[in-house]
Amino acid sequence: MAAGEAPRTRRALRFGLVPRLLLRPRRTYGEIVALDQPSWLTPLLLLSIAALLPVLALGHVRSAAGALGPESLPPDFQYYTPDQQAQFMQALDSTRSPTFLYLLPGVGALAVVWLGWLITGAVAHLASTLLGGRSTSLSVLNVAAWSGLPLALRAIVRAAFILAAHRAIAGPGLSGFIATDSTGLTLFARQVLGTIDLYLIWHIILLGLGLAALGGLTRGKVVAAVAVTEVVALLVQAIPAAILASLAGLTIVRPFLF
Repeated sequence: MAAGEAPRTRRALRFGLVPRLLLRPRRTYGEIVALDQPSWLTPLLLLSIAALLPVLALGHVRSAAGALGPESLPPDFQYYTPDQQAQFMQALDSTRSPTFLYLLPGVGALAVVWLGWLITGAVAHLASTLLGGRSTSLSVLNVAAWSGLPLALRAIVRAAFILAAHRAIAGPGLSGFIATDSTGLTLFARQVLGTIDLYLIWHIILLGLGLAALGGLTRGKVVAAVAVTEVVALLVQAIPAAILASLAGLTIVRPFLF
């Protein structure tokens, strides 16, 4: 550092970049890249908080209603014998505890956020490096985190809908094309389709702009790197969401993808 030059400030949180990235992503990514230091904590903190909002909203709605909703009952429930209905309702009561309403979905939502960031950053760095990019892993991780901000807005909108409608979102994204009682690979496909919406497209655009700001890649190579990254991230991150969704009908857990 030259004599008389002020030392560079290393702030952990940079909330001022949030609205600027959403409104002027190209210019803001230039600032983020120029920082040359970790800046991923701010977007990941916002993503983590936002990911918990739908969990808390639906847990509150179901707790207030005293039931997990009609989607929790099998379609032929009315044909069960009284003893079978009583046994089913007794088993269902165990899924109305705070553990099933809040803890498990909350842990799953946070895991998807942080694992999604790591997976997206790692795959994007590998893909860009193979295509000729020379960006560092830190800079790609920063871009991966900031590009997830539209998904935080998605979670806020979903939480607001749940509270306003007093029910779960039956078919987020494109998941409405697959039945809610699906299992196995079909359930996995439903979780993947549930993340495909305008917010995901917004995220993909931001990821591409971020990789372009790092330099070293042509426009075509940026598109290829983003495509590979998103396909891998969607498939990998849908696994924990599908597992949690299969537990006692916990449909509130959706992949919070990058």
